[in-house]
Amino acid sequence: MRLFALLATLSLPVAACGLPAGPPSSVVQITPSSHRPVNPARVDRLRGDLPPGYEIVDLTGLAAPAGLWGLGPKWSAEPTQCGSLGDPVHAAVETRGWSGSGPGGIVHVVVTGSPPLHTGLDPALVADCGHWTLAGGHTSGSVGLVDAPAVDGAATVAMSTATTTVVEGGTETHAHADTVTAYLGDYVAFVTVVTDPGSPNPPLGQDFAATLLVKTLSALRG
Repeated sequence: MRLFALLATLSLPVAACGLPAGPPSSVVQITPSSHRPVNPARVDRLRGDLPPGYEIVDLTGLAAPAGLWGLGPKWSAEPTQCGSLGDPVHAAVETRGWSGSGPGGIVHVVVTGSPPLHTGLDPALVADCGHWTLAGGHTSGSVGLVDAPAVDGAATVAMSTATTTVVEGGTETHAHADTVTAYLGDYVAFVTVVTDPGSPNPPLGQDFAATLLVKTLSALRG
């Protein structure tokens, strides 16, 4: 499947079904660690971790999870404060990343930051956003928090997103996305895997995004 064709689906919303009813018992993992510098250029080292047959291109410009879920620039969230989980990089001026497309879906790997940009992930925000909705243009979606991987010296949050886009004539297009985000002081890194529920090909595994994020953070820190 060609990347440009897959990227076109990102403008389409995801169905709001199959999301968890509320946050799991371990949404955020925070573990102590000595500070290790992040080198965004190392994000390219993970390209070889995709299955065979994937077409890979560089990401250009700022990239936030909500945009990769298919939402346009003027989307909104309910509750409002949950929107920062969908766009934790709004003030960033430095972004590095890449996208790969293949039979199992589209994979986006991004690291972004602008020191000093981030103060970390607020546990209170996570507590309020176990399940939230977002909408923009012809696309709307539902987001549920799921178990996040434990990462040494970082706060992590994982989201399962379903979106639906209503196109001309009332036709609906659906998509699903798994996103895992890590807050690393001056940087934020995330992996988003977008799949088409109607595809005849089996999607990438449910843990693919989390596993790839852990590998990405290891590479970023050298």
